[in-house]
Amino acid sequence: MNFYLKYICFLMLIVFVSCKLKSTETSSSEITKLPYFNSADFTPEWDTPKHKVPKFSFVNQMGSEVNNQTFKGKIYIADFFFASCSGICPKLTKNMKAIQEAYSNDDEIKLLSHTVMPWRDSIPILQEYAKTYDVNPQKWHLVTGDKDELYDIARTGYFADEDFTKTQDESNFIHTENFILVDHLGHIRGVYNGTLPIDVERLKRHIEILKKEI
Repeated sequence: MNFYLKYICFLMLIVFVSCKLKSTETSSSEITKLPYFNSADFTPEWDTPKHKVPKFSFVNQMGSEVNNQTFKGKIYIADFFFASCSGICPKLTKNMKAIQEAYSNDDEIKLLSHTVMPWRDSIPILQEYAKTYDVNPQKWHLVTGDKDELYDIARTGYFADEDFTKTQDESNFIHTENFILVDHLGHIRGVYNGTLPIDVERLKRHIEILKKEI
């Protein structure tokens, strides 16, 4: 008798878990709006777009100025890297390239990669890096500039430096794996692990949701 009771309980557990998973998948597929992220703790807020990426001006791999106006009315993905990095940067760049290819014919989507080693990553070095990864300069900007300005926008504009949030040490080197999704008005709408293909796919799904807001 105990055997049959255990067997019935086991079957009921399987049915419950299966229904729970199906419910989760359904609710996930029905997302129609993305939240706003207004602070470094990345707490989602659904109707309060308080934070905007502040004004910036950098120079890209072509020697051209890149600023907020470059992305006016566009959706863009921002990240941080340096050309000599042999750790996570190649993965980040590879996944950024996949996004570039996915939206190669969509002028609404742009990419913005900031160097965190501007004292080494000159325009010629960024040009070589761009050639290595087939970067389209009309779609994807690799930018360099003043170190303090780059680090400030990473920390206060994109909330991309978790160590600074904890230590407030401005001398710390910035190295983050985040891809940051920014909408056409300059609000942060998503944060993703740029080293993980599964998170990159989630980013693409969220881009499609965001495009419907415009």
